[in-house]
Amino acid sequence: MKAPPFAYARASTLSEAHALLADPDAKPIAGGQSLLASLAFRLSQPTLLVDIGRISELSGVTLLGDHLRIGALTTHAALGRNDLIRRHVPLLADAASLIAHPAIRNRGTIGGSLAYADPAAELPACVVALDATIIVGSARGERRIAAADFFTGLLSTVLADGELITAVEVPCRAATDRMTIAEIARRSGDYAMAGVAVKLAMNGPQVSAARLVMFGVGEGPVLAVHAMAALVGQPMEASAIETAQAALDRDIDPPADHHGGPDTKRHLARVVLGRALNKIATEAA
Repeated sequence: MKAPPFAYARASTLSEAHALLADPDAKPIAGGQSLLASLAFRLSQPTLLVDIGRISELSGVTLLGDHLRIGALTTHAALGRNDLIRRHVPLLADAASLIAHPAIRNRGTIGGSLAYADPAAELPACVVALDATIIVGSARGERRIAAADFFTGLLSTVLADGELITAVEVPCRAATDRMTIAEIARRSGDYAMAGVAVKLAMNGPQVSAARLVMFGVGEGPVLAVHAMAALVGQPMEASAIETAQAALDRDIDPPADHHGGPDTKRHLARVVLGRALNKIATEAA
């Protein structure tokens, strides 16, 4: 299929973008790695595309006290190589290397990935695991939204008409934090059949707090609350990991897709969770 006809405008400032996006039939475009595909399949049919790719206010990664502010135009490739991100939020850098292929990582942006909200995408799960805050703005003003409240279902978010993601604020890791991401895909660069983003706070050998967010097994990022509860207060060893894997069945209700049925997805979710937790246990030891 081909994209429907649309007009095009390039915004040079954030205020200009907000004014253009006040049109309810307008859509922003930056890297275009998600939007162009949805246009081709006519899942999205805007009458106006607003190019935000040259707005300097949406760029850059800045350390602000105990958190990083990541501009919405930061590409996946930049996430992977930025020194501040690798030092303070390595989960995002590790996730970037799993996203699609180099050509897509060089163009796709963190803001676009979060706004499109693909349930098999890595970055939505990561920002929920990191307890990040998503900053959105429009001609009406700015809103700060907890990442856990941002995603509402399949390819859907709380973004209102005219709103644009401008930045993501992520807490810096503490010395006792452990982070990792793991996924299973049929081929390198494919969307994940099942994946997990993990952030653990450790008190010596014991887990004092846990954030486990599954992706590819639901309509969006899934916070695995029962699996998390199975880990907290326990030493990071085989018995605790197996208990968390078993508890995962209470957290997810995966739909069938072209990768397999619900039972297959549950099995893959347990496998990928085990791999991630065993990696942290090995590193801790």
